[in-house]
Amino acid sequence: MLQHLQNLAQNLDVASMGEMVLRVAAVFLCLTVHETCHGLAALALGDPTAKSMHRLSLNPFRHIDWLGLGMMLVAGFGWAKPVPVDPSYFKKPKEGMALTALAGPVSNFALALLAMLVCKGIYLYAPYNAVWNMVFEYLLYMVAPLSVGFGLFNLLPIPPLDGSKVLGALLPDHLYFMQMRYERYGMLVLLVIAFFGIGDGVVGTAINGVYLGLFNLFF
Repeated sequence: MLQHLQNLAQNLDVASMGEMVLRVAAVFLCLTVHETCHGLAALALGDPTAKSMHRLSLNPFRHIDWLGLGMMLVAGFGWAKPVPVDPSYFKKPKEGMALTALAGPVSNFALALLAMLVCKGIYLYAPYNAVWNMVFEYLLYMVAPLSVGFGLFNLLPIPPLDGSKVLGALLPDHLYFMQMRYERYGMLVLLVIAFFGIGDGVVGTAINGVYLGLFNLFF
């Protein structure tokens, strides 16, 4: 199995247009699942805002921020259009925001698990041909690691990432509202972090660790 994967990896042409198209498709998939699940979680907790604005959709163009997409493809750091959430609909606003935020990263880990599961089925049962080989490569080398990375990155407790909202549920009210007040500066902090590569080694190690853990679980 390992030799098979190594052969596949050697055959990937990172400069090819075909791989770029597949990478964009993988980004679309990961972002779309992430944002849609935010909206679904909010709806389940009583907030119909995302539904009323047609954001409960698997159409990626309802979620894509083109600048954020470009940054993700070029710099490995990007963003989608945030799903609108009105915490006043929640019985417990802080906890509701935390659960809604957590739904995004959890959906990415679930997507990675599903990709691995499908790859296992292809490896064991699908007759070898070019189409199945392409699906295998796409899921195993693009969707799964990208989805893991997107999920882990969004768990960082830096506004406006999802992790900051999860952390907010644990903070006393005065600290929570202080965090919300300065949330608009968080994107600037993230851009600085991405530009200077601060913490790249730690994040990369975490992503590789989770991805390899899933790989060993399935293969």
